[in-house]
Amino acid sequence: MSLGARSQPAATTPAEALGDGSGSGSGSGWGSGAAPPFRLRLYVTGATPASSRAVVNARRFCETHLAGKYSLEILGIVEHVAEAALDEVVAAPTLIKLAPLPVRRFIGDLTDTRRLEESVAADTLGMSTQAE
Repeated sequence: MSLGARSQPAATTPAEALGDGSGSGSGSGWGSGAAPPFRLRLYVTGATPASSRAVVNARRFCETHLAGKYSLEILGIVEHVAEAALDEVVAAPTLIKLAPLPVRRFIGDLTDTRRLEESVAADTLGMSTQAE
């Protein structure tokens, strides 16, 4: 479920997010071929309660904290075993922050977003100091 640079309509349920092979993200303002500053990949296990919460919570977090600056890829771990192995996923749901570096993994349904918020804040601060 790879996302292009443009945003796609968000699925209304986690099953829809997994069912049609598309994820959701926000990409307004990206130039042609430009990558978003924040690239996230969420591995889920079907429509389990924890995976369903993780999809909803990841989307909410992205729209609240990263609106217009992210891509979110939602992958079913069963359908994407090779990618999960390459990403060293050991549990699901797992959210992986691929960019900006360093890569970070967040395991669970993302109900407690404190670590994710701290990571994004540090990365945002790092990006603003690099631009100076």
